[in-house]
Amino acid sequence: MIVHNMQKSVKIMSCVMALALLWLSAGPLTSVSAAEAGATVRVNGENAKVSDSIITQKNRMYVPAARIATMLGAEISWDSNNEELTIDTAYNDEVVFGNDVPVVYFNDTRYRMESAPFMEDGRMYVPLRQLADVLHADLSWDNDSNTAKLTEVDRAVVTDEFDLADISKEYGISAATLLKRNGLSSKDQVKPGAKLKVVIPSFLDNPAASFTQNDLTLLAKISQVEAGRESYEGQLAIANVILNRVKDSRFPDSIHDVIYSGRQFPPAHNGLLDKSKPNASAMRAAKDALNGKNNVYDAVYFFNPNVTQGSFWNNLEVVAKIGGHNFAR
Repeated sequence: MIVHNMQKSVKIMSCVMALALLWLSAGPLTSVSAAEAGATVRVNGENAKVSDSIITQKNRMYVPAARIATMLGAEISWDSNNEELTIDTAYNDEVVFGNDVPVVYFNDTRYRMESAPFMEDGRMYVPLRQLADVLHADLSWDNDSNTAKLTEVDRAVVTDEFDLADISKEYGISAATLLKRNGLSSKDQVKPGAKLKVVIPSFLDNPAASFTQNDLTLLAKISQVEAGRESYEGQLAIANVILNRVKDSRFPDSIHDVIYSGRQFPPAHNGLLDKSKPNASAMRAAKDALNGKNNVYDAVYFFNPNVTQGSFWNNLEVVAKIGGHNFAR
């Protein structure tokens, strides 16, 4: 019996150690991601009243962004048509989060986050670590009270005795990063009296791949032609088939060439594509796809099973069925 209990204890301890290692491997989100049910969030010492709304997924804690943002002096606006939450922070930063979109717009520059926000019960949920960073707040975890604590961080004030180099050393942030974070291009712009933001969002090191207005328009047009009568999800799926092909070595490496080569897209060759006028839904689908929202994984084909048949199509692996189309690889 004693041996059995000892073996059981060893197994439990091994599981605990494995979980701890998993949380440690999650990077800066470690302490918060390990939150158990019943965790709370406090903002500048005040209860955020989101305990019943906290969601933990893949070692990350997600919270309703609007509630936390307003407690830190931000103004928010919601675009229901595009499912985008815009946060104008107390530090004059503009942040735009999209539903299931891994790319965040931060002061009009696009960056790719490690995980995407999502909608739940009509609210936008954002990883707490990312939210704290953009709101210029420090995030810590109190194990004793099972509480995530967000504390607003004051900007560093430049003086004759405390210049950019001193601030860089004080906060352990390179001068180049400080300049970038504050929208400055030169050290000469940092003069006494200037207030520098010193909380650096991790995504600043991960700029999103660029696209042109022509890319956006063309992708929206083909989505409109091929799935204009389908839902937004159907249009998004068409856009992603194009982008999946761009990434696939079997196909051309640009949106234009994918659409205009081969026979998958007849509208590109019969004039319909040129005449296409994408609606708002198709434009949103194209933009979201270019920003990394993908609802058909690595599908590179789509077809209507009631119209398109044959051994080639029958042998494809269908990864999704949306509206009247099958999406396959």
